[in-house]
Amino acid sequence: MPLAEPWHLKARAHECATTGRPFAEDEPFYTALFPDPESSGYLRQDFSEDAWNNRADDAPRPFSFWRSIYKPPPHEEKPEEVVKDDPESLLRRMVEEDEAHTENVRYILAVMLERKKILLETDAQQTPSGLLRIYEHRHTGEVFIVKDPQVPLAEVQPLQDEVQAMLEPKPDTPDTPDTSD
Repeated sequence: MPLAEPWHLKARAHECATTGRPFAEDEPFYTALFPDPESSGYLRQDFSEDAWNNRADDAPRPFSFWRSIYKPPPHEEKPEEVVKDDPESLLRRMVEEDEAHTENVRYILAVMLERKKILLETDAQQTPSGLLRIYEHRHTGEVFIVKDPQVPLAEVQPLQDEVQAMLEPKPDTPDTPDTSD
């Protein structure tokens, strides 16, 4: 079952949501996900440490939050070359599509990327629709919300094999000459 709440990848902000002050390189800041009052999804906001620590007692309570260190985007951004069968690209596509039949694969891909130290699990939240694991991309600061499907241990290996098959390059089928003359 896909996430009950709509979610798309959200990149980190480059300034504080409260003060509007730009973040400095290596500055600690807080990321918070809040329920979106206009939809059933979430809103991401990034706060300077001072703004976060001085939030009013009656300020909205976040669904999830964590502390990070700000890294500015590279000055000379080159267009990313997307490799078709790359685990990160596949996870991005599947998170955007949010189809129920890809839930297990999304989870396995997220765990793979966590082991490769590309994603960092920042939180896990129990919701009525299940356990949601919240990952942050170590380089871009993007947030991925992936439902933990609680895959039984006996099903992990076949699922890993399925993911591996999706990531393997497809063999090129040579054009067969037409010999029907």
